[in-house]
Amino acid sequence: MKYKIEPIKGDASFRKFYRLILKQKSKIIVSTQKEKYKNLIAYTTINKFLRSNKILAPKLYSYNFSKGFILIQDFGNLTFYKQLIRKKNKLKVYKKLVDLLIKIQKIRPKIKIRNIDKGFYSFEKYSRKNLLKESNLFFDWYLTLFLSKKKAFYIKKKCNKILSKLYNSLNFPNSFFVHRDYHAQNLMKVGNKIGVIDSQDALIGNPAYDLVSLIDDVRIKTSTKLKNQIYNYYLKKNQKIYKTNQQNFLKDFSILSVQRSLKIIGIFSRLFKRDKKKIYLKYIPYTWQLLEERMNSKIFVELKKILDDNIPKKYKKKIVYK
Repeated sequence: MKYKIEPIKGDASFRKFYRLILKQKSKIIVSTQKEKYKNLIAYTTINKFLRSNKILAPKLYSYNFSKGFILIQDFGNLTFYKQLIRKKNKLKVYKKLVDLLIKIQKIRPKIKIRNIDKGFYSFEKYSRKNLLKESNLFFDWYLTLFLSKKKAFYIKKKCNKILSKLYNSLNFPNSFFVHRDYHAQNLMKVGNKIGVIDSQDALIGNPAYDLVSLIDDVRIKTSTKLKNQIYNYYLKKNQKIYKTNQQNFLKDFSILSVQRSLKIIGIFSRLFKRDKKKIYLKYIPYTWQLLEERMNSKIFVELKKILDDNIPKKYKKKIVYK
């Protein structure tokens, strides 16, 4: 029986991807030797949960978790990232992605779901501790690229007092399914449908988080006007929920955007320093731009001052660090 296996460009995780072509049909082999639970068991369990709620996620065909591989449905190569960078009318595409996000947010998430391996998978909640752990990547990995560990720790300590208060002030409850990487690169065009991939990090959290991921996507530079149009479309489609809470939702959106940008700068710095993946450094200047735009709100005055006083502008724009 003739078959063909082709490697596929991977993502920022420890996983490797291959396309298995057999009898003119294709499937995806996902393999990993690190973080098997997160990258294989959690991934397949959450995909099954999404599919049970009528969200298109990759179907599982076969698995061997101990050896570190799964065989899943092939959604092809057309991501919505590829669509968006080619389209002039980006808003039309973004509206479809917002519609799907709203559909996902109507799912009633369960704390525990049965996993593929006859056990249970537990969703974590997006607590203040989780939010701080993520934003700390900025101080632990990015700042130490050009500052001493002692100076980075000093800045981290001062900023965390402010960030803690901000995270505690979030208005909307942690009761929504949060993909955590809901951006165009993880959304696939599958015929007339949208397929969702890379969902292994999903949590139960704030509804603004995935909207932030979509609008403040560090891989696609969009105008402030388009960002506002996408945001307003989301609010319009959710009038029952946000009609009397628009200010609170905007505050949550801004806080989570700042948190996410800090996290992303930290992750990309870690990929560079620890994993020798230099390519992700090119996204840091635009992520800084997003961070500074969101910090224009008066609630971030103290945080912005600490960052401005301690981080020279050249390190916000420079691609290569020591």
